[in-house]
Amino acid sequence: VQLQASGGGLVQAGGSLRLSCVLSGRTFSTYVMGWFRQAPGKERESVAAIGLSGSTTYYADSVKGRFAISRDNAKNTAYLQMNSLKAEDTAVYYCAAGRSLTLVDSRFNYWGQGTLVTVSS
Repeated sequence: VQLQASGGGLVQAGGSLRLSCVLSGRTFSTYVMGWFRQAPGKERESVAAIGLSGSTTYYADSVKGRFAISRDNAKNTAYLQMNSLKAEDTAVYYCAAGRSLTLVDSRFNYWGQGTLVTVSS
């Protein structure tokens, strides 16, 4: 399984970005997808996860109401729409694939390379 994340960049506080993650090598629709992030000097933390059909989603408290995870099984792609961005959202964002719908990173088996999101205040 290979995961390719994209869409990061520099944005002003209050702005929006949409991250994408393409899965190849296996059947995308059989994997739970998650997004995680790691800020400089901090541990990796969960952001959001989505079930196989897209009908069930989990969010970290820090992003609830601002971020939205979604997936398009026909395009083998998961998305993270990030709105009302804050300086504290600055981090490298990683997508991951697994078999369990959870925000626990150790339950995800495959990881993308990460995409940097920088929010200027």
